[in-house]
Parts: sequence; structure tokens; C-alpha cells
Amino acid sequence: MSKIVKFMCTAFRDGFQSAYGARVLTEDFIPAVKAARDAGITYFEAGGGARFQSLYFYCNQDAFTMMDIFRKTVGPDANLQTLARGVNVVGLESQSSEIIRLHAKLFKKHGITTIRNFDALNDVDNLIHSGQSIVDAGLKHQVCVTLMELPPGCDGAHDPDFYEATLRKILDAEIPFDGVCFKDASGTLVPSKVYETIKRARKMLPANTHIHFHTHETAGIGVIANKAALEGGADAIDLSMAPCSGGTCQPDIIVMWHALRGTDYKLDVDIDKVLKAEEVFKDCMKNYFLPPEATAVEPLIPWSPMPGGALTANTQMLRDNGIMDKYSEIIKAMGEVVEKGGYGTSVTPVSQFYFQQAFNNVMFGPWEKIAEPYGKMVLGYFGKTPVSPDPEVVKIASEQLKLEKNSTPPIQLNDADPEKSIKRIKEKLRSQKIEETDENIFIVATCGEKGTKYLKGEGEVGVRKNKEEESTALADPHSGAGSYVVTVNGREHSMVIEGDKATVNGKVYEVTIRTDKNGKAIETAAITTTAETTEIIAQMPGKIMRILHKEGDVVKTGESILVIESMKMEVQITSTVSGKLSKIAVSEGEQVTTGQLLATVN
Repeated sequence: MSKIVKFMCTAFRDGFQSAYGARVLTEDFIPAVKAARDAGITYFEAGGGARFQSLYFYCNQDAFTMMDIFRKTVGPDANLQTLARGVNVVGLESQSSEIIRLHAKLFKKHGITTIRNFDALNDVDNLIHSGQSIVDAGLKHQVCVTLMELPPGCDGAHDPDFYEATLRKILDAEIPFDGVCFKDASGTLVPSKVYETIKRARKMLPANTHIHFHTHETAGIGVIANKAALEGGADAIDLSMAPCSGGTCQPDIIVMWHALRGTDYKLDVDIDKVLKAEEVFKDCMKNYFLPPEATAVEPLIPWSPMPGGALTANTQMLRDNGIMDKYSEIIKAMGEVVEKGGYGTSVTPVSQFYFQQAFNNVMFGPWEKIAEPYGKMVLGYFGKTPVSPDPEVVKIASEQLKLEKNSTPPIQLNDADPEKSIKRIKEKLRSQKIEETDENIFIVATCGEKGTKYLKGEGEVGVRKNKEEESTALADPHSGAGSYVVTVNGREHSMVIEGDKATVNGKVYEVTIRTDKNGKAIETAAITTTAETTEIIAQMPGKIMRILHKEGDVVKTGESILVIESMKMEVQITSTVSGKLSKIAVSEGEQVTTGQLLATVN
């Protein structure tokens, strides 16, 4: 008799993250949840991970409301699971112990059954308090060991011995759990290691312990890795639904059902009903822009282990900033960044640290600019890396960030930091006249300034949908209407012309356009730079988050003038000279391009 294989449907959490950069509006996908429920699916991934922050960052929607709607849609008996990042819970920054407890309390309140909980460094100390908080809140705790294949030529961790040792530490720490997940977010661990790792775990764990395996199809081995996990003794796997399946996502339910035909394993599913549910899901998502890289196998991923859930989120940001042409260079640069960073598993938040550092290495030159999160990781501020990071990179990070190496656990650092306390967050809410609910406290703790803007009614929508009509040709060749990139003195500027309005780098101007019948250009004033004036130029694209000074202020060399957000990093833009700030050429919220003038100092 065939063994019945259980699975969790990841379409509405990891599927969205992996295919659409997590930017999906709640009302658009709920009909597909109903269809999946009607197909007999009772185990869903319903939130957490990037799908918490993204609702506030890009959708102008509330993640707790989304979870409530999800629970109402599937009914009281479905197992709804979310993803948590240990001491980071659902953000990129690590949190205090009281915020970690609040996370579990709130997710229980808003209909969640199970929390899958991992630490990207496999530092078990980061799982102790978070795991206990999940159980104390009355939730099921699925503790994780995170997996990946190291780039070819690297060794020292990420093999069955390492994973066995990590699981042993979890058991020795007496972390309470209801199941164990082996999580390969990049989909790179070779199937033979998957099999051996889970086979050893089955022998180590108490009888009947639930073992779950998670992978992606990014490197093209997801189906065979799932089969290896089942043969090793796993009870359940993760599968998704089209259009959020294959490529950067999990293997499709239908594909896995087909792959298991004629074997000793059988998916617990009515495949005809799943076919109908996928048709509904495709219809729900038909207007969303599906990046081509989301549907493809990437052969280079074993050398540059970018997880599926981070890949499209980052390519969406590259598109937002007009630098998608840098994607292949950044992916190639990731191998060295992983190798020298201490072999933390490439899963959020560490995968984002890797990508940010690879991005900086491409944009500024190798190791010329340390991304702060990556630098803090190699210096020990997020816990212990599996192996020691490269000493030279540690030295560069220490010098650039002006930080010493750290061995204090992150939760202790955060509990000692008044800025990460609930008391301080309440003060921030009061100062903004925002209600002091547990939900609002958690939103500000995990989403920072963008969370505050959402709560003030100033949230933004950055969901990418297909335009009804797309054409590179102008509707009227004499009107000038269209989108352009204009290069002036070697600098690129984004320009959109519609009727009598031109939007240049995010600023709107009233304009008129006419043809010069004499064919002569109209002279304009030249931009000049005198010896007494210094231009502050954007070295990377991004959005102006904060302007810290006003025109006329006196600034010193190295003093911050404004803050740009780029690739989930906040970058301080400093003055290169001392003098008077004579001009601020941008405004808060404006999207800027590389080479754009930001300010001038006399």
C-alpha cells in the first residue's frame, strides 16, 4: 500500500513572495483560497515572513486583517501556518524578548495554528525564547534546521554532519516543538544530502515526530529533492499552485502528484479538484506582472544561492530603481559574499544581507562599501555564523561601521536597547497620535518608519500589474507623450510626459511641447560648478526617505544630509566638504537615479 504524503499549500505566502516579491492585494487572491479549500486542501501557509512587511511596505494593507480574512475563508479547522525568523520574527531586524512574545500572542489572536520558526545562522540560541513563546501562546511550533548547498569549492558546513549537530543542539536545549522542518530556501542542497540528513533525523527524534521538508524549484531539483526527503523518512513536503509554482517557487501540486505515480508514495489530494482550483488562481492573478525569472530554472544558483523567495523581491526592487541590467552581475557576486560571510544559510534575513553586499560590490567596487546588515552579521551581532567569516572582511566591516566584534546574544543586546522596548514604541505612537494597540506596537517594531506611515494613513502602493496596453511607440509622434530616460551631461533622468505635465525624477512640472520649425534648439542655461560649490550626487538609485537639513544650514565634512532607501537599506548621504547647504535638489518620497544631483554645498 502506498504511503500517503501530506503537504502544505504555500501558494498564498511563499508562492506570492517567490513569484511577485510578496506584493499581492488581499482581495485579489481570496477567491483562489476558497477554490483551494473546496478542492479539499486543509493545510495552508497564510502569512508571516516577507508577507508581513510587504503588506505595509507595498500594498497599504494590514497583515492582521489579511490573516483574519484567511481564517474566515478556510473555516475553523484548517491548519494555518506562518513563517518566523527566530529573534527577527517577521522583520529584517532582530527584536527584544517582549516583542518576540507579542508576535506569538498576536498571531494566535488572528487565527494562526502553527508557526514555522528558523534561524538563518542555525544558531540555536536564537530559537530558544522564540520557540518557547510560540508554545506558551498556545500555537504549534515547527522548529527548523536551515539548509543549502555551499558554492562549489567551499566546505566546512552544510552537510549531513552539520545538520545532525544542529538538530542535536535543538534537542539538548530542550526547545519545545511539535514538528521539525528541514528548510532549503534556495533549493540547492543536493538530493543525496537531503536523504541522508532526514534519515539521520528520523533515527534521532522521538517516534512519530512530524518531519517536514521545504525546498524550491529554483535550481531545477525540487521534485527529486522532495522524493529524496520522503525516502529518508519525511512525513510532509511543501507544494504550491500555478501560477505561483515551479521556478523560484515550490514544485506544483499537480507536478508532484504526477512524479509520485507508480511509486510507494501518494499525495493526499483530489487532483481533478486541484486542477479546477488552479484555474481559479490563474484567473485571480492574470493582471499581475509575473517576472520572467520567477518561472525559470536558474543554472547559476548553486554558485550563487539566492533563495526563490528573495530573488523576485530583489528583482522587483531593481526594476523599481531602473537597474535591472545589474541583476546578472549581482547574482555572480553573491558566491564570494557567501564564502566570506561565514556560511549563514541563504534565507531571509541573511539572503538579503548577501544580496545587499553583492549589490554594493557591483555598484561601488568589491568591499569598498560594507552593507550595514552584512557587516553586523560578520561581526557577530546576529549570532554565531556556522564558520568564522573571512578575517579581512571582518576587519573592513569593523573599520567602516566603527563597531567591534560581538559575542553577546542578539536578544540580550536588544533587551538592553531602550529603542527596542515596548515603552519606547508606545512613546512613538503617542507622539504621532496613533492608538496604542498591541497590533500597532508590533507593526512599528517590525516595520519601522514605513509601519508608522501606514498607521498615519500615508502608506504607498507598489503592486506591479500589467498595463492594459503597452507600446514603446508614442501614441502621437508629435505630442512627445511617453516614458523616457534622458541623459544630460552623462546623468540619467527618468521622464514621463502626459499631456501638459512632465514627471521628472518624481517631480511634476507643467510643460508645453512644440516642434521648432527652424530645426534650432532653444538655448538653456548651462549647469556650472564653481570651485566654491560642491555637488552631492546620488551614487545609487533609491527613494529619498528623510531630509535631515534645510537650505542655509552649515554642515561639516562627513555629516549626513539625507537618507536614501535602496534595496531595503537606508543609506546615509553625507557631505564631502564643510560649508553652507546652498541647495537641496530633491524632496522626501522622490525616486532618484544614479548620478542625480541631490544637493550643493558652498
